[in-house]
Amino acid sequence: MAAAYLETQGMRILRRNYQCRFGEIDLICAEGDVLVFVEVRQRRSERYGGAIGSITAAKCARIGRAARHYLMRLQRLPCCRFDVVLICGKPARIEWLRSAFEA
Repeated sequence: MAAAYLETQGMRILRRNYQCRFGEIDLICAEGDVLVFVEVRQRRSERYGGAIGSITAAKCARIGRAARHYLMRLQRLPCCRFDVVLICGKPARIEWLRSAFEA
């Protein structure tokens, strides 16, 4: 759902569920020349902080380590950012937070 939404917004999906020994990145996308690492969080309800409340500093650090691992394989280092896509409630509401954190 998140990937389809981002594609409608002009993002190009490069990888889904990138895994390495440091962690996992849900989506790796391109927006123009910018490489975007996307964390997707889904919650049925806003109780207990909702989807955004489930993103901890430790989670951001793991995503950052996994992103560095991915970048090491590239010939040149592009500009990067870390986004979050939140999917909340029934029916599902999607919220896209650009540059949501730094890692």
